[in-house]
Amino acid sequence: MSVNQQAHTGPPYGQAQPGYQGYQQPGYGGQPLPGIPHSQYGAYNGPMPGYQQPVPPQGYFPSLGFPSKGSPVSLNSDTSSLAPNFIGLLRAPPTSGAPPPASGASLPSGHPVYSQFGQGDVQNGIPASAAQMHRPPASQPFLPGSAPTPVSQTSTFQQYGPPPGSAQQLSNQMAGMTIGSTSTPAPPPAGLGYGPPTSVPPVSGSFSATGSGLYTPYTSGQGPPPTSVSQGLPLAQPPFSGQPISTQRLPTQVPGFAPPPSSTGIGPSSYPPTTGAPRPSPMQGPPLPGQTVAGPPTSQPNHVSSPPPPSTMSGPHPGPSPMAGLHGPPPPTHPPQPGYQMQQNGSFGQARGPQPNYGGAYPGTPNYGSQPGPPPPPKRLDPDSIPSPIQVIEDDRSNRGSEPFVTGVRGQVPPLVTTNFLVKDQGNASPRYIRCTSYNIPCTSDMAKQSQVPLAAVIKPLATLPPEETLPYLVDHGESGPVRCNRCKAYMCPFMQFIEGGRRFQCCFCSCVTEVPPHYFQHLDHTGKRVDFYDRPELSLGSYEFLATVDYCKNNKFPSPPAFIFMIDVSYNAVKSGLVRLICEELKSLLDYLPREGNMEESAIRVGFVTYNKVLHFYNVKSSLAQPQMMVVSDVADMFVPLLDGFLVNVNESRTVIASLLDQIPEMFADTRETETVFAPVIQAGLEALKAAECAGKLFIFHTSLPIAEAPGKLKNRDDKKLINTDKEKTLFQPQTSFYNNLAKDCVAQGCCVDLFIFPNQYLDVATLGVVTYQTGGSIYKYAYFQLETDQDRFLNDLRRDVQKEVGFDAVMRVRTSTGIRATDFFGAFYMSNTTDVEMAGLDCDKTITVEFKHDDKLSEDSGALLQCALLYTSCAGQRRLRIHNLSLNCCTQLADLYRNCETDTLINYLAKYAYRGVLNSPVKTVRDALINQCAQILACYRKNCASPSSAGQLILPECMKLLPVYLNCVLKSDVLQPGPEVTTDDRAYIRQLVTSMDVAETNVFFYPRLLPLTKADVDSDSLPAAIRNSEERLSKGDIYLLENGLNIFVWVGVNVQQGLIQNLFGVSSFSQISNTLSTLPVLENPFSKKVRSVVDMLQVQRSRYMKLIIVKQEDKLEMLFKHFLVEDKSLSGGASYVDFLCHMHKEIRQLLS
Repeated sequence: MSVNQQAHTGPPYGQAQPGYQGYQQPGYGGQPLPGIPHSQYGAYNGPMPGYQQPVPPQGYFPSLGFPSKGSPVSLNSDTSSLAPNFIGLLRAPPTSGAPPPASGASLPSGHPVYSQFGQGDVQNGIPASAAQMHRPPASQPFLPGSAPTPVSQTSTFQQYGPPPGSAQQLSNQMAGMTIGSTSTPAPPPAGLGYGPPTSVPPVSGSFSATGSGLYTPYTSGQGPPPTSVSQGLPLAQPPFSGQPISTQRLPTQVPGFAPPPSSTGIGPSSYPPTTGAPRPSPMQGPPLPGQTVAGPPTSQPNHVSSPPPPSTMSGPHPGPSPMAGLHGPPPPTHPPQPGYQMQQNGSFGQARGPQPNYGGAYPGTPNYGSQPGPPPPPKRLDPDSIPSPIQVIEDDRSNRGSEPFVTGVRGQVPPLVTTNFLVKDQGNASPRYIRCTSYNIPCTSDMAKQSQVPLAAVIKPLATLPPEETLPYLVDHGESGPVRCNRCKAYMCPFMQFIEGGRRFQCCFCSCVTEVPPHYFQHLDHTGKRVDFYDRPELSLGSYEFLATVDYCKNNKFPSPPAFIFMIDVSYNAVKSGLVRLICEELKSLLDYLPREGNMEESAIRVGFVTYNKVLHFYNVKSSLAQPQMMVVSDVADMFVPLLDGFLVNVNESRTVIASLLDQIPEMFADTRETETVFAPVIQAGLEALKAAECAGKLFIFHTSLPIAEAPGKLKNRDDKKLINTDKEKTLFQPQTSFYNNLAKDCVAQGCCVDLFIFPNQYLDVATLGVVTYQTGGSIYKYAYFQLETDQDRFLNDLRRDVQKEVGFDAVMRVRTSTGIRATDFFGAFYMSNTTDVEMAGLDCDKTITVEFKHDDKLSEDSGALLQCALLYTSCAGQRRLRIHNLSLNCCTQLADLYRNCETDTLINYLAKYAYRGVLNSPVKTVRDALINQCAQILACYRKNCASPSSAGQLILPECMKLLPVYLNCVLKSDVLQPGPEVTTDDRAYIRQLVTSMDVAETNVFFYPRLLPLTKADVDSDSLPAAIRNSEERLSKGDIYLLENGLNIFVWVGVNVQQGLIQNLFGVSSFSQISNTLSTLPVLENPFSKKVRSVVDMLQVQRSRYMKLIIVKQEDKLEMLFKHFLVEDKSLSGGASYVDFLCHMHKEIRQLLS
């Protein structure tokens, strides 16, 4: 029979209900009712089977407060997809009762609400006669704010949020909320009243039969999936500290019992007190008889644990069963327990115990009624029901990866950084050059303050483009130089307005009118555009370059080509480890690959060589010499360069002398006993050499130890772990002397950029040594406990890339904005001598500068806002150039428009940099609290002003910010803000400097690493295996996984991996023989080995640094390090799990709203 004939009494599925009208509701959240004994179990959210529930009047939706025939308004007024942003309640509670529907029940397409109950038996899950509810004295209170919300449950479908208004909206709904495919039915033993869930046949063309883990929307033509259920599918609902997540897995009914109400909103009192007994670990004891603990299904990209096998019981279905890691309520004989305990460190959430069988569903809970079985594990929020980064990334790839991103339209939000897409420049800069936190900015400062969304742009002026995209065109205007606005000096761009027949133009930034120079004049067409519009890059493209005139050069003369100086530590440590020999061998070939302009035969860059320990050795490698000459400067207090001619040379001319020198250096210092080094004089020497040669350049310094030798910039060991979590912790991030700040300033003035390769075996004071590198726009590379056999590949690859990459010297960047906003704050590796100009001795293709904007006036929706980033630099051939990037943004008067056009990845990039700068001046705890508070304010403002009214018990997130909590938690748990005991002070200073100039793609994978199941990889395809979520419960003992974060690649091998796979990948016959000292995978001739190595190579190419490969065997000592990167789990250093942090954020938001 057709479902749509029946009377509709219950609310539509997925809709939150604030509470039943008409009877007193007991408190929820662990507050015991009077007269009920305590126990260690959580509150039970559903009544005993067999007790009928009261029913709201037909057509009445408690959430709305007025009668309505249709479904209530969606909880998200402002996105095309209505549901995902609404994280309503955890799970629908167990239900029982009602016969299964006819399997062919049809539903008209687009029908917003559907139910699977036969007419006459049950109407949408509520008995027609609303009898008075009877409860046994021992039963627990259930959630206020409840109403039945039955819906069919397929093996891979999970409704998330309010009902979708259309198929389009449904397709955007929260995916990733999946339940693993169920295995073959096995009858439970008699007396065990917990039938596991039943598998539901998939709909053709709609849900994959294998439990693909991806939520596939059904199209409007298909209608909702059929609700043929051979057996009821009661689902458990965990209590959770005030955190309803609207992803109900809604129950079907089983004959014989009336359903309990499902609750979709937790009332205000639902945060349990933060005291109470520690919760037992989720994996308590062996599974019950008849309830297998299933391993993960093989075909799931999201790798969700399978539920236990379905039961084939006839007769009544006695109660809920665990579903994909979700625990059923305990037997009603136990009263509630007081929720999550407070951890000592103030983070929220239970201490999760070890899970011996990775990835299996949790063991089943015992039956209701007759014999209580062993105690069930505690209930907890199902991780599959909260926003999944993997799902969001996959959805964006499938929705936006196929079409090119055309930049002609103002204020377009680009695809995510994780999506592979092509860019067509039609007037706005490519997102590879500029990404913004929001593409629609508030018109007023009041609105910006209210939302707390920072307005920032992450700019990567020299970004590398894929080969299919065109590099910026170089425009040469001859001696007159680029055309600019007379008043604000903005450069000609597509947004300038030509007037008076083309004789003048009005500036789009300051509105000043400027005469068009005679040589630049051109007529306008009937639309007011110049007729040469498409011939001139500066009029039609977002990014382009101008050749700079002599006015743009230092001392009004054109620059010389830059120089590279290699400065090698030859102290005992460096020689003994084999490092000196390795560097010299590599440089022989590497010098042929110095960067050059596109059409040049050879590089214009000159090179020089210095070695040092307590003194400095300069080398004359003039081409006319038969052998190189060494000159020693032992007066390091007054550094000078002992030779001019022959120090900086052309590689081709001096090739034989250079080769001879590189052969001799390792021999000369082979027997050195000198352990002390200097550092500042080395930089001073390089700086003086560049000054003498009147050119800019880069120093490549290879350094091994704390510079304790008597010299300027001498340091002492000040490492002190006791300062962690005290007010003095900030001193660990600050340089211990101001000497290096002054040195950095001198370097920037000369265009002397410093790249530092460090090889520490103990504390080196990166916070101080890195100052010059950081302020000159250079890079630091760190190889702790360097060993030739394991670290050689990584170091050589980093060195090759660093020497070869595109770099601009003597760079100055200025960001201009249209009236109404201005650039107020800057983050990155640079120096600023005034408030507007970002100065960098060197700027390479990997470096970003993050700029924050503030209002200084009102903006208008009509004109929008404009940014122009102008970078003046010297190319590697010595040519002075200007690179211009333009971007136009929309402006809004409605907060909903702001929240609809944000970019979470860019927002996290900005927040991380803001926090990492904050630790220089504030205690780490203050910085962490400020981050949490700002994000809570962003989300609370959305909740208050943009979301439809709903009960306070629901957490509602904007669609494009639904990953803000998970990513923010990753930043909070990072080594800089919450170090574990094994993290050194140098590690923290290094990471802090690294992140400050990372682009959005790098911070994305750094904070939320990519986890790939290698055993699921298709050996015949070129693609990567689908990523899974960063949690231990996603790992299976029988599989091999790869985790990358931009610095390291871990290959994790489970203890039960098949012997054949181990043989194919590692070339050994058993798990115990795998060596965890491997730094590369062995080259073996079989498809699996080739595939895994190609995956590793593919990832290496995507990252700016060569990642260290680390083999981790399950249950090995290295596993603790690996688990540190499973960022959705609780961390050893006290960081909250994703689930617990989401609770905490919800609590913070509710406090702000109340």
